[in-house]
Amino acid sequence: MDKLIIEGGVPLKGTITVSGSKNAALPILTACLLAKGPVRLTNVPRLRDINTTLKLLNILGCETTFEGDTVTAEVKGLKAEAPYDLVKTMRASVLCLGPLLGLLGEAKVALPGGCAIGARPVDLHLKALERMGARFMLDSGYITGICGSLIGARIMFDFPTVGGTENLLMAASVAKGCTILENCAREPEVVDLANFLNAMGARIRGAGSSVIEVEGVRELKGCEYRVMPDRIEAGTYLVAGAITDGELRLLDCPVDDLDALITKLREMNVSVEAQTDGSVLVRRNGPLLGVDVTTQPHPGFPTDMQAQLMALMCVAEGSGSIQEKIFENRFMHVSELARMGARITLKDRTAMVRGVDRLVGAPVMASDLRASASLVLAGLAAQGVTEVARIYHLDRGYERMEEKLSAVGARIRREKE
Repeated sequence: MDKLIIEGGVPLKGTITVSGSKNAALPILTACLLAKGPVRLTNVPRLRDINTTLKLLNILGCETTFEGDTVTAEVKGLKAEAPYDLVKTMRASVLCLGPLLGLLGEAKVALPGGCAIGARPVDLHLKALERMGARFMLDSGYITGICGSLIGARIMFDFPTVGGTENLLMAASVAKGCTILENCAREPEVVDLANFLNAMGARIRGAGSSVIEVEGVRELKGCEYRVMPDRIEAGTYLVAGAITDGELRLLDCPVDDLDALITKLREMNVSVEAQTDGSVLVRRNGPLLGVDVTTQPHPGFPTDMQAQLMALMCVAEGSGSIQEKIFENRFMHVSELARMGARITLKDRTAMVRGVDRLVGAPVMASDLRASASLVLAGLAAQGVTEVARIYHLDRGYERMEEKLSAVGARIRREKE
């Protein structure tokens, strides 16, 4: 198991290229199960979750290769079972339910694992697929689903679930008739999946809004597609520039998808400006100021940026609050930030943050993917040496983070624990 050693206090200066989006690539890779013919995907990040998904696709009968940032995939003989050994590490594996039911009329998928940040039940997926004619059983840790064929239906989600919206988009694309999805997730990654499905011949309208209409087609064909850049990785590096009082230029930064974060950064006295060459420049305008934040479904403030912004608030003047409304157990990084001198008080699902003059390096342990990023950011700003353990979480969502940070001046290295 690896750890990161960070000697903080160095302003970061230089250019970072944002990688392809993990949260867009995972459902897009899963949607390759629907294609008759080869699919070629570019701008795919090299991450643990991507490798896990490729292994899963291979087991399900979709042959894949991964060279550079390009994945090629082609179904050779679809199989219906997603085994526990792979699914246990990654919640996104449940996304294969929709494609398998849509094409085979059956699916057996192990209950998924992933970050321990609170309940993310798959019941919203199952209830929606039942409206389309599927029936499910839970036995020995597996979800087994069967249907004659999926039939279009009008479906209202109880909550704008990202995974549920994505699963239903894939299922409805090959179902009989028209499906109308209401109270959909509006995240850019959902739009990217819809655009990919349309490139394969699907008929999807309204992605990015709360109501999506899908007219089922008999088959989808292979295509070539570029995965969108990762808005959460981009947001993390925007915070890295601000927390170190540096000046970073981000290439391939999806600035239009970061409105809520950029608004809060500007309130904190951080300049985030698009440049004429298409890059985005981040630097401080003056002393950092505390802000109040509430996480919300898109287009609200993303829960995946909550931990990173908290690290920045720890070194801001005054106080601020973060209210977490998406996941009930996403403050596990608070105790680790406190080890570095942060002043944070928790009450229910709200964190009150009072800024300190500086953080102090310490051994800390990552509890989930975004918590890992927050601890790295805190270490970049801290006085002394910070050791971040259990960074396998970080490797699930950030491509070569220590290399990208080293290239802009960070004193950071990877070591074996």
